[in-house]
Amino acid sequence: MDSGNLVVSDEDQGNHAEKILWQSFANPTDTFLPGMKMHDNLALTSWSSYEDPSPGNFSFEKDQGENQYIIWKRSIRYWKSSVSGKFVGTGEMSTAISYLLSNFTLRVSPNNTVPFLTSSLYSDTRLVMNYWGQLQYLKMDSEKKWLLVWVEPRDRCSVFNACGNFGTCNSKYDSMCKCLPGFKPNSIESWNAGDFSGGCSRRTNVCSGDANSDTFLSLKMMKVGNPDAQFNAKNEDECKLECLNNCQCYAYSYQENEEARQGDSKDAVCWIWSEDLNNLEEEYEDGCDLHVRVAFSDIESTGRSCGTCGTNFIPYPLGTGPNCGDPKYFSFHCNISTGELDFETPAGIYPVISINSETQKFLIHRENALYCDRSDKFLVLNQSFPFHFTGNCYADPSTFSSNAPLKHGIEIELSWQLPLEPICSSLLDCEDWPNSTCNTTSDGKKRCLCNKNFLWDGLKLNCTLESNHSYQSERHLSLPKITVITFTTVISLILLSTTACIYLRKRRQAKTQESKGYVQKNSGINFYDSERYVRDLIESGRLKEDDAQAIDIPHFHLESILDATNNFANSNKLGQGGFGPVYKGKFPGGQEIAVKRLSSCSGQGLEEFKNEVVLIAKLQHRNLVRLLGYCVEGDEKMLLYEYMPNRSLDAFIFDRKLCVVLDWDVRFKIILGIARGLLYLHEDSRLRIIHRDLKTSNILLDEEKNPKISDFGLARIFGGKETVANTDRVVGTYGYMSPEYALDGHFSVKSDVFSFGVVVLEIISGKRNTGFYQVEHELSLLGYAWHLWKEGRAMEFMDQTVCQTCNADECLKCVNVGLLCLQEDPNERPTMSNVVFMLGSESNTLPSPKEPAFVVRRCPSSRASTSSKLETFSRNELTVTIDGR
Repeated sequence: MDSGNLVVSDEDQGNHAEKILWQSFANPTDTFLPGMKMHDNLALTSWSSYEDPSPGNFSFEKDQGENQYIIWKRSIRYWKSSVSGKFVGTGEMSTAISYLLSNFTLRVSPNNTVPFLTSSLYSDTRLVMNYWGQLQYLKMDSEKKWLLVWVEPRDRCSVFNACGNFGTCNSKYDSMCKCLPGFKPNSIESWNAGDFSGGCSRRTNVCSGDANSDTFLSLKMMKVGNPDAQFNAKNEDECKLECLNNCQCYAYSYQENEEARQGDSKDAVCWIWSEDLNNLEEEYEDGCDLHVRVAFSDIESTGRSCGTCGTNFIPYPLGTGPNCGDPKYFSFHCNISTGELDFETPAGIYPVISINSETQKFLIHRENALYCDRSDKFLVLNQSFPFHFTGNCYADPSTFSSNAPLKHGIEIELSWQLPLEPICSSLLDCEDWPNSTCNTTSDGKKRCLCNKNFLWDGLKLNCTLESNHSYQSERHLSLPKITVITFTTVISLILLSTTACIYLRKRRQAKTQESKGYVQKNSGINFYDSERYVRDLIESGRLKEDDAQAIDIPHFHLESILDATNNFANSNKLGQGGFGPVYKGKFPGGQEIAVKRLSSCSGQGLEEFKNEVVLIAKLQHRNLVRLLGYCVEGDEKMLLYEYMPNRSLDAFIFDRKLCVVLDWDVRFKIILGIARGLLYLHEDSRLRIIHRDLKTSNILLDEEKNPKISDFGLARIFGGKETVANTDRVVGTYGYMSPEYALDGHFSVKSDVFSFGVVVLEIISGKRNTGFYQVEHELSLLGYAWHLWKEGRAMEFMDQTVCQTCNADECLKCVNVGLLCLQEDPNERPTMSNVVFMLGSESNTLPSPKEPAFVVRRCPSSRASTSSKLETFSRNELTVTIDGR
């Protein structure tokens, strides 16, 4: 039918009418179309994956008995809308979506936020439950392309109860979950591992004492699960008193309607929660003011504590003003209207994410910062400052760069010094610290000094009884005595240290002479990580059991690999590469692996195999494929890798159907990830390495489409001062080799930079360099990009399937960087550190490229001996080998 409804009917001969036997509108898969109606028995079910339409993990349906909608992840609530027409702080389902789901029967009253809705507005629209758990509302534009209008869950905090009961979520930060003040994680191990679903529980039970034993946290702009009860209240005090007098009341929210704000006699609404609070999110747009009941003792550890600010508890000695905390720690500011807490330093003001009073540490958020750069002025805090950088720094891995500002900022952990005794002006100021008296110290300040036989404990913040011997405060010692004791101690330590150093040096020299001959015989024992030893191991004509100790990864027995791959069954075969076949395997514990098996007729031999084993074992980076182990038994040589479910990049980029999965944001992330992986190889790894065969088929994608550089069979190690090397055997893939390497056998880090430039242009255009030919000007893909760039039409180079999601500035920047990498003169190509900086920089001012190499399409030299090399999941590639004569 024109509506999209597939109907199977039969003619009812008695009534001369059609009888509907089955219709797709009543039995949907993952898509909801105008004309359908979401009722209690209807559900949308996601696909298993992008290519597999079998039922997946997610389903969307209407909650029976409640006027709300739910996304299920199998049997777990994954997302939940609010109850229509009820509490406004729970995440409202869009009125426009609700109107569509009701088949345009929902009564909607237009106002400032809700427009006048009619069914005609919904032509060319659809609602899809996709396979990764998002419900998406899409509308077709004038160019017949689907545009995303609405989506839920839209971020990590939109997932139902993402931080568990009494846990609050903030999607702005990488550390998104924390317990409300007065609560603690139910499982600290799970919490530290990033699993927050267990939620939090109270430190002290409420309603356990008199009326003054409990108080309320005042939280602003909060999203929270649906309340359990409501009643009309004349004012907020009445609402608060109702909750305080009911031991089953855990929280309340008072909301005035418009009439009540204007002084009308109509009462406002008091919402009551009598069950554990769930689905909490802070800094939520249009969120409510929520008051959560807690034990007073949990948020007022001392009389000088500053209490709470939003979802943060501010323990003593931290201060937000002159009336609380220690004046030395007065570096915090609380915005009462928003509940946001800031940390103030001479370098700037930074939001506080969380405070841990037990460890004396807190997290702050810093925008546009370099990742844990210790030369950063911010991290070099003034020594007089009671706060110090702990060395811990956190960031979203997808935005990591060693020298470029992070788009989403970083999270820095700071600690504070344990405080001295509290400052006082009279005896009354010391009442909060028993066993202390207000006295003047040697520095002239008055402090609550502990009485005789008591010591100040800066951790417990009180005077503790000194055991076994009488105590006299250091502050009562005379200055001459302190000077003598200090001088004697320092001189003793210097003499002791000097003696120990002389003894250890002589002992080390003796051991060195004694073991000199043994080290010469077994140099590998001490130099496994050295460039010289790795070169010797790769270039030797062996790889035996004796070498296993020099390799940083496990050796697997053939029998375990046969079990994992079901004896290399064809059903487990992933593809065929130059190395040999690649199989998927699964160990008994459930770990999935990819097994590369060296074929006896493979063009690659022992040297390439050893390259993979020895080099990758010493490389650790999120943008390099991880080698899990290897196997050498008899004639069998195999490599075991982490399994990449999304296969290789070329399988997506060059496929006209799959390429739509990689929108511009994903493509830019992939380009940046490849650049960071190469930067690590060239400058940051233990061994300076040139890949020599970078291409789209050697870029694998994990579940989140993060790129992983693979296939190090042709890689070479460079010495610390080495910049260029020569070879009589040119190996690589046609279309990706730099001119100086393909023609003269010279290779360097700039050879990888050239290959990277080709990969960047292929990612942007969705076209292969080796299969592209522009007839009019006889141009290669590189020449075509240069032609459009010169004429100011670089955006025409973009793959048309991603034009709608494209960020024009980022696209032009990538084309610019790609052309710079393709300069014919290697010296004019940027280093990978410069590439990463240019890609991560917000500035659009970049060097202008010159005409790149290989602009005009040429056939490969007839003098070159060629051999077909079909990589896993790739097609039509040619690997060129040129042997010197």
